[in-house]
Amino acid sequence: MLDNLTSRLSGVIKTLRGQARLTESNIQDTLREVRMALLEADVALPVVKEFIAQVKQAALGQEVIGNLNPGQALIGVVHRELTKLMGEHNDALNLAAVPPAVILMAGLQGAGKTTTSGKLAKLLRDQHKKKVLLVSCDVYRPAAIEQLRMLAQQLEIDFFASDISQKPQDIALAALDFAKRHYHDVLIVDTAGRLAIDAAMMAEIQQLHAALKPIETLFVVDAMTGQDAVNTAKAFGDALPLTGIILTKLDGDARGGAALSVRQITGKPIKFVGVSEKLNGLEAFHPERMASRVLGMGDVLSLLEEAQRGVDHAEAEKLAKKVKSGQGFDLNDFKMQIVQMRKMGGMSALMDKLPAQLSQAAAGANMDDKHISRIEGIINSMTPLERSKPELIKASRKRRIAVGAGVQVMHVNQLLNQFEQTQKMMKMFGKGGGMAKMMRGMKGMLPGMGR
Repeated sequence: MLDNLTSRLSGVIKTLRGQARLTESNIQDTLREVRMALLEADVALPVVKEFIAQVKQAALGQEVIGNLNPGQALIGVVHRELTKLMGEHNDALNLAAVPPAVILMAGLQGAGKTTTSGKLAKLLRDQHKKKVLLVSCDVYRPAAIEQLRMLAQQLEIDFFASDISQKPQDIALAALDFAKRHYHDVLIVDTAGRLAIDAAMMAEIQQLHAALKPIETLFVVDAMTGQDAVNTAKAFGDALPLTGIILTKLDGDARGGAALSVRQITGKPIKFVGVSEKLNGLEAFHPERMASRVLGMGDVLSLLEEAQRGVDHAEAEKLAKKVKSGQGFDLNDFKMQIVQMRKMGGMSALMDKLPAQLSQAAAGANMDDKHISRIEGIINSMTPLERSKPELIKASRKRRIAVGAGVQVMHVNQLLNQFEQTQKMMKMFGKGGGMAKMMRGMKGMLPGMGR
């Protein structure tokens, strides 16, 4: 996500060296490059102009203090201004209503509105402990109703049935009545999308809004459409009292412009971003963290929060006790680490939040989800005894494991070498005082490094 913009900005700021103060002359070329990087990322021209003016005003005359070089000082200014541009803080959902709190989902067809409705329902249930009801008012696309029904079934979330013979307003009011009678905390209403904005679509969603009086009206927009995404959001904002925006598909080839422009152009906060196709791939939007990611600093806070939610704490504690007691780290434990990584969204989601240098190192070492799956397949082809005592795996066993996993013997050897490195790291950790050594050896610690 935003790789192009990140690499451009990181490269630009490195060019400022050896000055004691940020002046117009020594930041002029740098700001021109920042301007070009933002325009290439499809950020709206008025937004770019205002942003550059704000950075220039904030930077001029700023002393380069302590151990900072001018590039680092300018990064601080750019980071603060990027954060302001995107809204400064996370705007959480407002659910302070007499239950059920109604959330109306709006957007064009293909933006990921139906999937996002399911993801949002899961997030509200898992993180906020809410009882959620899903309903589809899209009577123009039968597949949309079925898609939401299947999503609800998969997520084990309540679904209010509807069909294409009904009127959208009748469906919505019946769902609201059902939610009240069955004590749901939240009703999420998925509405019809069109391939383009039209009068009939706007009239219909305005009627739904008037009938339901939603506490939140969220506009779902595809970040891949770049500048068009911002224009579409503005058109919807003019027709509806939007309370927030959800940007989807930020994990794709999005240039990032929509994320940086949409708040400034529409005046509406980005509340969530879609960061993967998985059903847990919806995150609260934090402008400061996004600014850090754009500047190649990574998003360690979000990574820690994801780990907190995704990690099985009982298993982690069990492993810590096992390592500390000197019982050793075996291939069952190694596989468990891979399972935990999957729960956090996989290697791609992890790398997206790492600072640029670490992410590039990981990419250079071919740490990807496909390779992680291959490691899991090899371990699954081993017997329980082989997993607990890897030293037993000699040539004939390696051949059998390779055939079972559908890989070559060299891949089994690579896995065993990686495991051996990780085992050494764990021994250092178990002895105590070995954390520094362990961090230096982190390349071997992460499953999947190296081919």
